[in-house]
Amino acid sequence: MSLVLLVEDDLRLANLVKDYLDNNGFRTVIESNGQNVARRVKSYCPEIIILDVMLPGKDGLTVCKEIRPVYSGPILMLTARDSDMDQVLGLEFGADDYVIKPAEPRVLLARVRALLRRFQNAKDSLEDKIHYGSLQINTHTRMVMLNNEPVELSSHEYDLLLTLAKNEGKILSRDFLYNEIYSREYDGLDRTLDVRISQLRKKMGDTGNAPDKIKTVWGRGYLFVKDAW
Repeated sequence: MSLVLLVEDDLRLANLVKDYLDNNGFRTVIESNGQNVARRVKSYCPEIIILDVMLPGKDGLTVCKEIRPVYSGPILMLTARDSDMDQVLGLEFGADDYVIKPAEPRVLLARVRALLRRFQNAKDSLEDKIHYGSLQINTHTRMVMLNNEPVELSSHEYDLLLTLAKNEGKILSRDFLYNEIYSREYDGLDRTLDVRISQLRKKMGDTGNAPDKIKTVWGRGYLFVKDAW
């Protein structure tokens, strides 16, 4: 039974989500104050965190940024419908996906299951290591090393890097990556992949005017270049 840490100060909504998740095979712990999240993560070691942006004590974006270096599991942000900036910042600070409030329990359940499934599938991969030059990806531990130094990645950043690396030399379309990484269709407006590619390039030192490790092929998609590492 997977443990969910639900960080939400609207207790009516929190209890509704908790009941729904618990009735569908999860065990849910509620925390209403952002100041207590790091301690709760350490105490409970949750398989996934559902994190609201607007919280007393400490806002969800700050919490996400602070716990990401010590928490390797998936983080699902709850954001306001009209706040594109919260969505972008959440992804930049290490969140793996977001759901727009008010959160429909069935949608939330589907996103939670999808995140946990991708996370577990990567852990269960038969191939332990992928190695290209200075880059090493351990698919068992989900650790990434670059120039013999560890690189801290969110779950979706890791999934994106792994998908690109496993398909080196192939141009991967946005439609393919959205289906593969996020289990949803690309709607032409979603900026999630753009943010993720940008953050991945920063962490991989691929930030020149013309990135050469993860190339953009205009109008077609993205290309992982194995000889550039």
